[in-house]
Amino acid sequence: MKKITLVLIFSALSFNFLFSQSVASYDIVFESIWDSVTNDPIHGCSTINLPNNAHWSTLVGATHATNNTFLEIGQIATAGVESVAETGDYTSFETEVTLNPNADQFINGGDLNAAKGTVTINNLQVNENYPLLTLISMIAPTPDWFITLNSFDLRNGGTWVTSASIDLFPYDAGTEEGSGYSTTNPDTTPKNVITGLINTTPFNNKKIGSITITLKSVLNNVEFNLNDAEIYPNPAQDNITVTTPKHIKLKTIEIYNVIGNLNKNIIIKESQHPLKINVSNLNTGFYLVKLNTKDNKSLTKKLIIN
Repeated sequence: MKKITLVLIFSALSFNFLFSQSVASYDIVFESIWDSVTNDPIHGCSTINLPNNAHWSTLVGATHATNNTFLEIGQIATAGVESVAETGDYTSFETEVTLNPNADQFINGGDLNAAKGTVTINNLQVNENYPLLTLISMIAPTPDWFITLNSFDLRNGGTWVTSASIDLFPYDAGTEEGSGYSTTNPDTTPKNVITGLINTTPFNNKKIGSITITLKSVLNNVEFNLNDAEIYPNPAQDNITVTTPKHIKLKTIEIYNVIGNLNKNIIIKESQHPLKINVSNLNTGFYLVKLNTKDNKSLTKKLIIN
């Protein structure tokens, strides 16, 4: 029975795994015009003066496949969104993106250490299977206020959106009390849902900023060959490195021994490339490494541990 199992596994190794996809490259610019009506009577969106340390947290986000994957207006904020909205810390949000099978990539656009200015994301690669764009940044310092672009679809009728400009308005995550520019506030118990802050102190009905999206290029019918994935060194002793073609996104890596027992199951984070895996706890022998992609494809490769 063992010999038959191995023959079947080795037969699977000979398949040619090709992905034909369209990939678009975008430039994205977040522009903040956050100011008080005292300083700017025409465009000012704050009815009270801004604090001296007014700024924006790191602009983070994801590309994904389904609407409202990470947040939804009128619903309770996730732990990741709460953390971004209250403190600007995106660690939990990045984990939510990495572990979500509907997400393709985590986006880190950088921060803005002033009330006004721009954050630019150049050459964001977007796969047609994950065309929805979500971005979020904390309005700081505030209790739990933030701006978001939620599930913006970069595909329109089967083609890529060439350009778009979206006005941004403030939101309340519903997780912390307070109506002024302060971060030292009690928690909201129980938590409220995410709500808009238009015409809610200290904001009026004017936009706080905008996001401009510009298509730079498109690669149509791009083929990505999973067979080009590499595992080295092989044979190995302590660590192995796994590399894949640029646009193939791995979800998990499983390592099996020759009788089919699972020895390791590694969940892949978006930021891990190339992937380094410690195999020092594996006994000397022959193993099978199964690479599982976010597109539900898989490839099995041989590995020898000395």
